[in-house]
Amino acid sequence: MATDYTGTGFGAELPSPTLLLRAFREPVTDLLTDPADPLRRDREILEAAHDLVQCHERRHHAHAEAHAAEATPRRVAECSRSVEDIDERRTELVARIDDWVAINIPHRAGASLHTETLGAVIDRMAAKWVAAQQALGTATPEPPRAKSADGRRRRNGLRETPRRADSEAHLQWYRLAELADGYKDLITDVAQHRRRLPVW
Repeated sequence: MATDYTGTGFGAELPSPTLLLRAFREPVTDLLTDPADPLRRDREILEAAHDLVQCHERRHHAHAEAHAAEATPRRVAECSRSVEDIDERRTELVARIDDWVAINIPHRAGASLHTETLGAVIDRMAAKWVAAQQALGTATPEPPRAKSADGRRRRNGLRETPRRADSEAHLQWYRLAELADGYKDLITDVAQHRRRLPVW
């Protein structure tokens, strides 16, 4: 359920934390009851949130490839350029959310100013969503170690024990839950005129 501002004079709505988290994992067309609903004003936020998660997933994979033991300097440079392109796309998506807020959410002059834009908050939540998803996969068996040119086995780093992987997954999901709670508090405060979102 979205936080509806129509009754408080805002005339727009922001997605609830639950809907936002669902948008992280599902395309918006699968998520909404009526995807063609032209009255769904927060659709642009949900689409940008979904795209931000995809950016963070690609960013994670690029970092992993660049840090792989067999990565050549050329591959590291390619990954670095890829991360720069991904970060540029993230900046565009954050700006898209912030532009939507500037157009659709009137700001009460007397309310205290939040320290981050809504786009930045959602970007942080998307990054933590990806980290939490990745933490669930840390308990997978370690692949066989590749041999280097001199015939010795390469080290793939520390092997994750199930307990260590479980605690990492728990930590990442806990942090995501904290961000979701903070997001809920933020949109509630905006709806009740206690806080306003920065608009650049």
